[in-house]
Amino acid sequence: MADRKARVERNTLETQITVSLNLDGSGKSDFDTGVPFLEHMMEQIARHGLIDLEVKAKGDLQIDDHHTVEDIGITLGQALAQAVGDKKGIVRYGHSYVPLDEALSRVVIDLSGRPGLTLEVPYKRSMVGGFDVDLFEEFFRGFVNHAMVTLHIDNLRGTNTHHQIETVFKAFGRALRMAVETDARAADAMPSTKGSL
Repeated sequence: MADRKARVERNTLETQITVSLNLDGSGKSDFDTGVPFLEHMMEQIARHGLIDLEVKAKGDLQIDDHHTVEDIGITLGQALAQAVGDKKGIVRYGHSYVPLDEALSRVVIDLSGRPGLTLEVPYKRSMVGGFDVDLFEEFFRGFVNHAMVTLHIDNLRGTNTHHQIETVFKAFGRALRMAVETDARAADAMPSTKGSL
C-alpha cells in the first residue's frame, strides 16, 4: 500500500496554514496555531485516531479566531482527501461513542465523496477560556466541505462544556480511524456499488 501521507499549504490574506498528516501513524502531534484550545482538541484527533498530525498556522488573531479555526478545518480536510487517495480497500464508515465523566458524544463519518455536516451540540456556555465554541461548527464545516465526507456529530449529554467538546473530538478521532482502516477482505475493492467515491 502506498504511503497515506499528505502535506497541504493554504495561503490567503487572512491565514497561512500548513497541515501534514500520516493516516498510518502512531498519534504523534505538533501544533503552532496561536489557538491553544483548538490545539488541545486536535491533539485528541491525533491520539485517538492514531494519525500523525502537524498543523502550523499564522492568522489574523488580532481580529478573532474565526478565520484561523475555519481555515485549519479546510486545510485538514484537503489533507485527508489527498492522503486517503482513491479510497479502494478502506472501510469507509466509522463511528464512535466517547464518554468523559458526565458527557457523552457520538460521531459517525462516511467517506462518501459528498460533503454534509449535521452537528447537534447543546453547549452549556458560549466560551471556554477565551475560545468561542461556535467556531467548532466552522472547523467541522470547513473539514467536511474539503474532505468530501458526511459527518454526524451528536453530544448526547453533558453539563461541562469542555467535556462536551472533548468527547466530540475524541469520538471524531476514533470514528475517522475506523473509516480509514484498510479492509483485508476488500483489498483493492471500492467500498461502493457505484464503483467510485
